[in-house]
Amino acid sequence: MNPVPQNLFGIHTQALDLWQRRADVLANNLANADTPGYLARDIDFRKALAAAGGGDGSSLALQAPSAGQIGSGPGTGAAALAYRVPTQPSMDGNTVDAQVEQADFAANSVHYQASLSFITAQIRMLRTAISGGQS
Repeated sequence: MNPVPQNLFGIHTQALDLWQRRADVLANNLANADTPGYLARDIDFRKALAAAGGGDGSSLALQAPSAGQIGSGPGTGAAALAYRVPTQPSMDGNTVDAQVEQADFAANSVHYQASLSFITAQIRMLRTAISGGQS
């Protein structure tokens, strides 16, 4: 019998996690667009995915900060967040540019949907293979 592949969906499971985390960060930026002194944050997807172990195709290991807990992992924690360089300075110190955040949020949504579609297609293919092509 053939061994079961360890990472059936490839890098897309790790990417899906990072796209979700980035959507949260961008939504937080948009929510604080009028907060004085708020500094916009973002995730460098390539660096975060490489730190998560996805850069070379290896699997993402779970980390437990203490017994019985599952951590956020090396690529999805606060270390992967960086401050965004402001394009337009504001008088109140807020670095959020709503148009940039909205564009990045829309692009992030497209990437998230693409990874999700790939995983869904893989599941559909496996179901077809298991059922022998019969519905």
